[in-house]
Amino acid sequence: MNEQTAAMLDHVRTALPESGAHGFDHTLRVVRLAEEIGDREGADMAVLLPAAVFPGHPRPPQEGTGAPHEEEGARMAESYLRSVRYPEYQIPAIVHAIRAHRYSSGIAPKTLEARVLSDADNLDAMGAVGIARTFIQSGAQGTGIPDAAGHVHDKLLNLKDRMYTESGRSIAEERHAFLLAFLDTLEGEMHTRM
Repeated sequence: MNEQTAAMLDHVRTALPESGAHGFDHTLRVVRLAEEIGDREGADMAVLLPAAVFPGHPRPPQEGTGAPHEEEGARMAESYLRSVRYPEYQIPAIVHAIRAHRYSSGIAPKTLEARVLSDADNLDAMGAVGIARTFIQSGAQGTGIPDAAGHVHDKLLNLKDRMYTESGRSIAEERHAFLLAFLDTLEGEMHTRM
C-alpha cells in the first residue's frame, strides 16, 4: 500500500465505525483483496486503490438519508481527490468503479478496475468473513438466525457466479464451498430434535 492510499484510509477512518458489517475493517479487507486481485489481473492501482477505499465510506450516512452508498461514495471520493489534486484524468475511472461495485447497483463495471473492485467487495461477503458480517448485521437489526441464514441463501450463495475476474473466481470457489458447508451444518443443528 502506498502513502497516498494510507492517507485516503486515514481520511475515511473518521467517518466509519471501527468494525461491523460495513465498518472500517470491511474497507481494509476490500482494499487488501482489490490489491491482491488487481496485481494478478494487471489493474491500474492508481485507479483501483482509491476506488477501493471510498465505497464503504458513506455507509452510515446512507442509513440516515437513504442515499445509495455507491453514489455518495463516488461523490465523496471525487471531492476528496480533487482537494488533494489527484490526477484529474484518473478521477472518472475511480468514480465509475465506485458506482459499479455494489451487488445491487445495476451498473455494469466497464473497466478492469471496476470489475476487480466488484469482485473484492463481493468476496468480502463470502466465506467465514461473509458469514460473520451477516450475523453482525442480523444482530444489529434485531433479527435471528433464520433471517441471517436466509440472507446467505438469497444473496451470498449467488456471489460466486458474479465474479468478473479469473482471480476473483478462484478465491470465490473456496469461499463458496465454505458457505455451503456452514449452511449444511447450521441447518442440521437447527433441525436437531431434543
